[in-house]
Amino acid sequence: MRSWRWLTGQQATNRYGVVLLLLGVCYVTSVSSSGTGGITVVMLVQLLTLWLTFSASESRRAQRIAGVACLAMGALVLAVTVFGLVLELSHATLRWIALISVVVYLLAPLVILRHLVRRTVVDLRTVLGAVAAYVMLGMMFAFTYRAISLWQTSPAFFGGDGPGDNADFLFFSFITLTTTGYGDLVPAANPGQSVAVLEAVIGQLFLVTALAKIVNAWRLPGSPPASPLASADDAPPPGT
Repeated sequence: MRSWRWLTGQQATNRYGVVLLLLGVCYVTSVSSSGTGGITVVMLVQLLTLWLTFSASESRRAQRIAGVACLAMGALVLAVTVFGLVLELSHATLRWIALISVVVYLLAPLVILRHLVRRTVVDLRTVLGAVAAYVMLGMMFAFTYRAISLWQTSPAFFGGDGPGDNADFLFFSFITLTTTGYGDLVPAANPGQSVAVLEAVIGQLFLVTALAKIVNAWRLPGSPPASPLASADDAPPPGT
């Protein structure tokens, strides 16, 4: 009971750390499971992650909206599971599940960034929130590729390498987000190619602007503020 209060209480300072943990669980579950049971577990973890993200935003209205939305989607996922255990999930159902995943991971980083912008202090919680938003972007694009693959009839998303699975999409997404570019998996056509370009640009902009500024401004408790850089006009004249 006490641990639950720590997780959900307004004064909790490590909720973004728990969000990162849930993102890791979702990643491992997505790449290691398949079928109706695996899809259900992934969706439930996603809903829990979304709810906790809204909780960490310290907006009571947002928490209520997220709670109702997660409850409704959770009931839908469980209903799909009950029928899916009897019959294999149809292709159309998989399409809509992929789109729901995209929406979840699109809303969550926006909520985090809104919260971080409103904060007046840069601390560990701010850094964890920024990292969580960055990881969520990778997850969002991964499920976007999956949705495109399910909706795209021809050619296969990765061309000769086939339509891809969750492990392929997550791998390709984070490789693209970090602009590593191994080149072993490449979208065969649009819109996959254009989305990959968009992800690479967003990933670099996020790293060199938002995350870099946050890390640069982060100071441990009790540390003196960083001294401003001296300008060229303040430099002593030569020979003194």
